[in-house]
Amino acid sequence: VRKLKQLVDAGELGDVLCVYGNRQNLGIIRKDENALWSLGVHDLSVILYLLDEEPETALAHGRDFLTRGVEDVVFCYLRFPSGKIAHMHLSWLDPHKMRRITVVGRDKMVVFDDMDPERKVTIYEKGPWQAAETYGEWQTRTGDIYSPKIPNDEPLRLECQHFLALVRGEGDREQVARDGVAVVRTLEQLQSSLAGIPA
Repeated sequence: VRKLKQLVDAGELGDVLCVYGNRQNLGIIRKDENALWSLGVHDLSVILYLLDEEPETALAHGRDFLTRGVEDVVFCYLRFPSGKIAHMHLSWLDPHKMRRITVVGRDKMVVFDDMDPERKVTIYEKGPWQAAETYGEWQTRTGDIYSPKIPNDEPLRLECQHFLALVRGEGDREQVARDGVAVVRTLEQLQSSLAGIPA
């Protein structure tokens, strides 16, 4: 995720257009929390971190197939003030175990695949472009596909180290709190949408 943020902030992908999150599995069937709150919190926090803005629109649709009132499958749509959009597919009723974030830029695209043991991050030199010879019509361009070396550090260890550093007074604790509030505020908007409550 830090590598994705580095690529986005450095402008290496060009203007970011959209982000897709897929977090699916035939997993533990929960009776007290839906797929949005169980799975979506992870991808949502990554999306907000990468785009560094809160959505102006947060919509969710889902179904409670196994336990009444507990959505097993949820689809979320986010639109940001900058015009960027994001989508999350969350499900524990899926034959594939997926933990993937795709960032689509105007110049390049990048995929973070947490299930791939070798290629956690893959950069695709693909994107749309306007060719002068066709009077500015959009075409697609392809180039190299490569995976940068990513340290294989244990994520939970890094998370705990970061938390302890914040407790010691290191880092920007207020920013961390603001980020957490943004995630919860967006989850609440998505839950209201899921429940059919108008914004």
